[in-house]
Amino acid sequence: MPAIVAAADTGTYRNPVIKGFHPDPSICRVGKDYYLANSTFEYFPGVPIFHSRDLVNWKLIGHALTRESQLPLKGQRASRGIYAPTLRCEGGTFYMITTNVETGGNFIVHTKDPAGEWSEPVWLKEKTPWIDPSLFFDDDGTVYYTRHDGGEKGGIVQARIDVKTGKLLEEPKRIWNGTGGVWPEGPHLYKVDGWYYLMIAEGGTSYDHMITVARAKSPSGPFEAHKGNPILSHRNHPALPLQATGHGDLVQAEDGKWWMVLLGVRPQGGPNERKHHLGRETLLAPVTWQDGWPVVNGGKPLALEMSAAGLPTAAPWPKEPVRTHFDQPKLDLHWTFVRGPSTGLYSLSARLGFLRLNGSKATLDDIATPAFVARRQQHLDARIAARIDFAPDGPGQYAGLALRQNEANHYQLRVAGSKAARRVELVTRVKGETKVVASAALRPGPVDLQVRAWPDRYQFSYAQDGKAPVLLGAAPTAALSSEDAGGFTGVFAGVFATGAQADVDWFDYEALGE
Repeated sequence: MPAIVAAADTGTYRNPVIKGFHPDPSICRVGKDYYLANSTFEYFPGVPIFHSRDLVNWKLIGHALTRESQLPLKGQRASRGIYAPTLRCEGGTFYMITTNVETGGNFIVHTKDPAGEWSEPVWLKEKTPWIDPSLFFDDDGTVYYTRHDGGEKGGIVQARIDVKTGKLLEEPKRIWNGTGGVWPEGPHLYKVDGWYYLMIAEGGTSYDHMITVARAKSPSGPFEAHKGNPILSHRNHPALPLQATGHGDLVQAEDGKWWMVLLGVRPQGGPNERKHHLGRETLLAPVTWQDGWPVVNGGKPLALEMSAAGLPTAAPWPKEPVRTHFDQPKLDLHWTFVRGPSTGLYSLSARLGFLRLNGSKATLDDIATPAFVARRQQHLDARIAARIDFAPDGPGQYAGLALRQNEANHYQLRVAGSKAARRVELVTRVKGETKVVASAALRPGPVDLQVRAWPDRYQFSYAQDGKAPVLLGAAPTAALSSEDAGGFTGVFAGVFATGAQADVDWFDYEALGE
């Protein structure tokens, strides 16, 4: 989804440039065009591909993993699945390498058209595969494969690779251990002015996150650590609105300037109660070179509002509509499912102009694929609403809106009951404990369900027959934060059905602030 950009005459841009759950960004440039990929964990389709002309405004153009043959996720619990990708383009072919942590390990897919279909996976059959694989195409045609190895106290290993077959041409060898931070991971290799630079993330992907760099005259080392490491970290700035900055990737613009995309979070609650629920988001920062080393943002911490000096000419995308009417033959690209494509669990043709949900026995509590069609919550201030046409006929039949962090932590505003006694319920599930915290009787007919998202809370309301919404209750955002709920993802908002069929007339997602 496009970023919100300040007016051109302010000379600034806003971080995050891709809001909501869009972690582990990897970027490449082809001419004037920039392409970016993110990790997706248990969500399907996998690895969104974004396009930009100015590094600030990004449009979702497709996904690298759209078929179950590419993305087997069955049985993988929350925050497993697809970890950090690397996106590169060489000789007109795009390559995306990533990890399916519980099904197959590391693999490569490729395409000529990043907005189109990608190839079947080429699996890298390693004895001890680890996460965060990356590819570097050297000037002589040699391709180098680097990845994390060894866990919390591990390091970075490297081998030459045949990208067509996925065959490693040698055993991976340790090339750098980092600077001593835990979880040295997210490696990317670059060649600049005759030097090979290895940039990694250390400190774990939370509040001690940092970016460090080393260089060598050979792609396999020995690597000399920069004396100014880390080149970016907010670990010593707990009051800043952006935290956990790390896991970066570099790109050189057409005019020769350098930029970094990286992840960060926007915690709520102040320095002593920091909790983030939108997930890790994609940030942008300028990079210069001093004495042969990269300097991020002039050595200063990153801010929500950054100088746009040096950026390509602004190229915003058309604004997306607030309302989805479900009157097209296919769902828009931002719609997402859990652990699979939801085949048979929804239809856009069974009732024209509606999204039909074919609720199964699978619920949002299960490590399964429920009838849940959702999109990322991308703004701390937002309105999320849907019109539901649903007639439950007893226990175990529900349909409505859901805010999902994982199986053990989610909120539901749902229609329940029986044909004779229908009701709307606010249900919270926190740390695996489910409670119906409020309910009200409903008249026959469709129901408008609405969530008003604030930075610290969600307010849930309902309406019928065109009357004003009635507030049913509220729940804190903190319970859906990574700090409380665990994991590496963010809140997804969507419609669901369990145990019966439900029709969704429309769905609104309206940004009301940042």
